[in-house]
Amino acid sequence: MTAESSTAMEGLTISDAVTEAQFSQRVPIKSILGRPDKGAGLAGKRIKIGGWVKTGREAEKGRFAFLEVNDGSCPGNLQVIVKAEIYRLSDVVATGTSIHVEGLLKSPPEGVKQRIELEVESVLHVGSVDAAKYPLPKTKLTLELLRDFVHLRPRTNTISAVARIRNALAYATHTFFQKHGFLYVHTPIITTSDCEGAGEMFQITTLLADAEKLEKDLKENRPSKTALEEAELSVKEKGEVVAKLKSDKASKQEIASSVSQLARAKEDYSKLVERFKLSERVENTGGIPKKDGKIDYAEDFFARQAFLTVSGQLQVETYACGLSSVYTFGPTFRAEHSHTSRHLAEFWMVEPEIAFADIQDDMNCAEEYVRFLCQWLLNHCYDDMEFMTKYIDKTAIQRLETVAKSKFHRITYTEAVSILEEASKVRKFENKVEWGIDLASEHERYLAEEKFKGPVIVYNYPKAIKAFYMKLNDDKKTVAAMDILVPKVGELVGGSQREEDYEVLRQRILEMGLGTEPYEWYLDLRRYGTVKHSGFGLGFERMILFATGIENIRDVIPFPRYPGRADL
Repeated sequence: MTAESSTAMEGLTISDAVTEAQFSQRVPIKSILGRPDKGAGLAGKRIKIGGWVKTGREAEKGRFAFLEVNDGSCPGNLQVIVKAEIYRLSDVVATGTSIHVEGLLKSPPEGVKQRIELEVESVLHVGSVDAAKYPLPKTKLTLELLRDFVHLRPRTNTISAVARIRNALAYATHTFFQKHGFLYVHTPIITTSDCEGAGEMFQITTLLADAEKLEKDLKENRPSKTALEEAELSVKEKGEVVAKLKSDKASKQEIASSVSQLARAKEDYSKLVERFKLSERVENTGGIPKKDGKIDYAEDFFARQAFLTVSGQLQVETYACGLSSVYTFGPTFRAEHSHTSRHLAEFWMVEPEIAFADIQDDMNCAEEYVRFLCQWLLNHCYDDMEFMTKYIDKTAIQRLETVAKSKFHRITYTEAVSILEEASKVRKFENKVEWGIDLASEHERYLAEEKFKGPVIVYNYPKAIKAFYMKLNDDKKTVAAMDILVPKVGELVGGSQREEDYEVLRQRILEMGLGTEPYEWYLDLRRYGTVKHSGFGLGFERMILFATGIENIRDVIPFPRYPGRADL
């Protein structure tokens, strides 16, 4: 910012200053405190604000109260002064109280940290709190404890800052890809394909609910064998009546009436037979349909096995192979019984896919994207990053600045293993280092934090530890895969050039023991107009961990799902 523009900003008049939110009856606190003058130039302006009390205290023997109010628009709180003659002070000072007030912005006395404060003239609304029962007192709470109050934790300083950082990164993601001509594709959450081949997927089925419903229904109205025999006899008797009427050359009206009765009898008998078979199923298998000793998914909702997706990659490839540059950004799921600080059962992935692009193009795009995200936070979310640097991780801003301006180091997997083998001579790794291993988090962090002291891209991994769809290199031992490793979290991005050769891909599917039937549509992309293409996935929560320095991934997603917990 130039000196001239800075002076112009500081000289803003009241009328220039601040307006109510378009769809809310309040002035966002950010538009007051986020000014270069911290709101000082707004003194004398009458406004409405709304928010929640962070701290409150009565002063001057109960004549008025000081409230620190936050509305979530920024980390800063606005000091609000309420006089006793305006509102009962005991109802507004408790932490967590919501208030909607109108008043006059004033310059505070000299010597205080605030540059502006609001003196309340009228109280429009108060959502009171019983301080004795409110689970989030103004004393500092651990992030672990806050997970027990996932519905209230957005009111805390740290979680609200994380929410704004997450929002900024999501906005930056769409900005980056839209700027580069990518199309946003919504891939399905329900899938019949296992992208990773790991088998750790949440299955979707209505068979259990159907079985429970069936058991309850049959418990109240289970057909007996006697009823079945009687229904069968009724069909036989009515059939004989129809035959006799026809042989006696009875009237058409009489025959039609008997035929109608026979049809109803057959229908009743058919329903009883079906219910009798279902009752036997309930007795034998608990109501779950089976065929040849296995669950018969043909009777399930989708007429086949279905799962929550672990990745939108395979599906988004179909659009890349017709629209060239695309990306998907959405929730993915993994049924992995892990309680580490780096795993969730539900997490978000950013997955671009680029046609006519090889592994080098893929690495270039991923590197540029990660740098863009870091710079975006520095440009648009600096106040929240300052909060993180002060209270969570002193190196948070420095880490973003380093990545935003650095050229990522690039080494092959083989080179990475050599570096780690050399390092293991003077330091101890918990996981053994040898060619062919899947690099552990400690290996990744050593490379990023100690060896290169910045982001590094490792590429050309052994095919045995990577997915079936990755491009087989000429050496037949490695695939054109790449991972971006960064300080603090290790792997941030994983990607590859995709295998475009039909026969090679088909063979890789068989080698992995997956069977080709579920992937025939994927093979079609190689049968018909195959094209060189590449893509990658960025773990969105891991990016937030990297940016903020927060230790546990459960604290950077609004509603964490992990083994034993799925609150709300």
